[in-house]
Amino acid sequence: MSRIAIITARGGSKRIPRKNIKDFLGRPIMVYSIDAALQSGCFDEVMVSTDDGEIAEIARKAGAVVPFFRSEKTAGDFATTADVIEEVLSEYQKRGREFTEACILYPTAPFVTAKKLKDAMDILTKNGADSVLPMVAFSFPPQRSFVSENGKIRFAEPKYSRTRSQDLEPLYHDCGQFCCFDVKHFLENKTLVTDNTYGIVLPESEVQDIDNPEDWLLAEMKYKMMKEKEDELQNR
Repeated sequence: MSRIAIITARGGSKRIPRKNIKDFLGRPIMVYSIDAALQSGCFDEVMVSTDDGEIAEIARKAGAVVPFFRSEKTAGDFATTADVIEEVLSEYQKRGREFTEACILYPTAPFVTAKKLKDAMDILTKNGADSVLPMVAFSFPPQRSFVSENGKIRFAEPKYSRTRSQDLEPLYHDCGQFCCFDVKHFLENKTLVTDNTYGIVLPESEVQDIDNPEDWLLAEMKYKMMKEKEDELQNR
């Protein structure tokens, strides 16, 4: 069995310039994902897929490899994660290397830890899963959401209008941090989520989309809280 970690870090970023290598509490944010992958000990190769020379230099200094650069197609705004994965696996195959399991990590996910990656890879292997990804519960039941039309509101799901929040089934969404997957099944299905995908539930305090400067500050606050909690547990 051979495993690869793929950190996706293209150079273009519209909302936060140079987002993938912007300083996050003293280090380029991408380095957190690289460190987690390396420290997990799960992978034979930890690589960064990028089209940017500066990102490649930072990645190599952090211990990852950049054996090739992204094509123009997968560096564009409309390239999907699946497109990037396919290209990476194809390029490695051309170089005589194939992998049985892999993990795609996003470069702006400082909450990824070595333990989370280990747990996900264990679930992937032991359960024969197609993929495993972290998820978080919606902070309020979406079944009771509103739709707004010309200033007036209505329940999106009227059948739940009188249902207590605590009686509704919890619903989850992807954390946008990483996804571990079986390479063979991915190449067959061209998707990371199938009917054989498992989820790991994370607390909301360890999940944060980073799309604007306010998100960035909130992520730093949450990260500090996470580290303080880890330190407290270690000192008990």
